[in-house]
Amino acid sequence: MKVIYLGTPKFAVKPLTEIINSRHEVVAVVTQLDKAGGRRGNKIVLSPVKVCAHNYGLKVLQFERIKDASAVEELKKLDADIMVTCAYGQILSQQILDMTKHGVINIHASLLPKYRGASPVQHALIDGEEEIGVTIMQTALEVDSGDIILQDKITLKGDENSQEALDKLAPLGARLVVKALDLIEDGKAVFVKQDHEKATYCGMLKKEDGKLDFSLDAVKIVNFIRGMNPWPGAFTHTQYGVLKVKKAEAVDCVCEGAQTGEVVESSSKAGLIVKCGMGCLKFLRVQGENAKEMDIADYLRGKPIAKGARL
Repeated sequence: MKVIYLGTPKFAVKPLTEIINSRHEVVAVVTQLDKAGGRRGNKIVLSPVKVCAHNYGLKVLQFERIKDASAVEELKKLDADIMVTCAYGQILSQQILDMTKHGVINIHASLLPKYRGASPVQHALIDGEEEIGVTIMQTALEVDSGDIILQDKITLKGDENSQEALDKLAPLGARLVVKALDLIEDGKAVFVKQDHEKATYCGMLKKEDGKLDFSLDAVKIVNFIRGMNPWPGAFTHTQYGVLKVKKAEAVDCVCEGAQTGEVVESSSKAGLIVKCGMGCLKFLRVQGENAKEMDIADYLRGKPIAKGARL
């Protein structure tokens, strides 16, 4: 089949390459607009999917608004059989969903109907899920509500951050989407309706969502840090400004009378341990303002935080 592929981040690269190497033909790749990057914002950054498409010599399309009439007309000219989306970043109109013979299928990084929306892996980690997965579904106008074609899952080790979890899911999504395309072309695909009453939703994350709440159980905070890393990043405030917490672990501690958020241990040897609603949180990897990520011991050598301080 002739495929239009829509995707933007690193997670969408592996499925694209698998489709390219399958019996199907990618006639064009649609990705988000290039962005200004670098510390000073003076460098143009291409999406990982655009870089991949260029490497394979594929036609690349970028639209400020894919719903605009000009974008729709350009897509129609490709005369594709199907569209595949994977973390593209824009919502498609019904006109686009109906454009091709087989409509649009989506690679979604959750076991639908759980975790519909923009941040499924992040919220699965925050919730302490032991298994995560990928769903290939027929795209409908309501977000992530379409019929399920295929699903599969993996078991987590328990220490992955959201990018590491996505990296594990990408090959799974790649395998499933090619299988789905084969089944659709052969007329053998089975479409199963979702149980909408079991649906859960997760929106797009913002920087301010990463603020640590030390009144929570330390285990929950560890999972929160995993889900928020690398974006938008879990953080707290110290006398040196914002401190991003990249990795931490829950530990038992004897700290009678300590308040939540209070530093109960702080040294390059013992590390930084903070009292939580239940248990304590030991910081392992951190990143200060305008600094590189480092072990907590290295951070404390340059910026000591006193025992008894409140974060």
